[in-house]
Amino acid sequence: MNSVIVKDQPAGFSFAQYLTCLNGIVWREGLRFLHQRERFVSALVRPLVWLFIFAAGFRQVLGISIIPPYETYILYEVYIAPGLMAMIQLFNGMQSSLSMVYDREMGNMRTLLVSPLPRWYLLFCKLFAGTAVSLLQVYAFLLIAWFWDIEPPTIGYLTVLPALVLSGLMLGALGMLISSGIRQLENFAGVMNFVIFPMFFASSALYPLWRVQEGSPMLYYVCLFNPFTHAVELIRFALYGQMNWVSLAVVGGCTAVFMIGAVFAYDPSRGLSRRGPAGGEA
Repeated sequence: MNSVIVKDQPAGFSFAQYLTCLNGIVWREGLRFLHQRERFVSALVRPLVWLFIFAAGFRQVLGISIIPPYETYILYEVYIAPGLMAMIQLFNGMQSSLSMVYDREMGNMRTLLVSPLPRWYLLFCKLFAGTAVSLLQVYAFLLIAWFWDIEPPTIGYLTVLPALVLSGLMLGALGMLISSGIRQLENFAGVMNFVIFPMFFASSALYPLWRVQEGSPMLYYVCLFNPFTHAVELIRFALYGQMNWVSLAVVGGCTAVFMIGAVFAYDPSRGLSRRGPAGGEA
């Protein structure tokens, strides 16, 4: 009779159990975001400062000619809007990684990763939750930017959503991969300064690549091979109802590589289990 009972037990986990796990992690991240209102404000203040001050000062200096996906001459603030949207996701991805470093020091991350669910799925749920938070921030930015005469086609607010999801996953996976190698919370800020600012400034977020090529061919190739550049261009084209297939391939490929690297780095034989007891470092 016991053998019959064992035989009738389902193998693995059901879809409902996977969904419950995803729902729990997303809710936890959402509640953390709601309780940290300054995080939401800072996420908006940063790109709005660039939009209202930086763009206004450089409007006459950095005129933008007709380049895809634009069909006419545009103001500088219209050009940098997609870059600022990606900037929100970049900082959010790194802040999510900061929370992972904190959870690891407090022992919460160990509690999550000892779950019987697959490790890759747990990390993906964490990544998806961070991306969902970034979407709220981006659309709040678009709402404010609309009052600043940044008005993409109405359909663009919908067509840009898949691009935002994919770029958010890529940048979040990158942050997750970086967080796996940070042993102490105090070291996070220094590491981020070598990631966030080079990625942002060496991209097409603030100026077209053809202008970069005119000034420095070497910097042009750095920008061209920067994954953040392709995240910006994917968002830019999607915001105007178009598709940049090269950027889609690069962002999709980088997302897979970063995610696989994060899963490998958080393997207990190489990552957390070698960092000492829960709540501290070895």
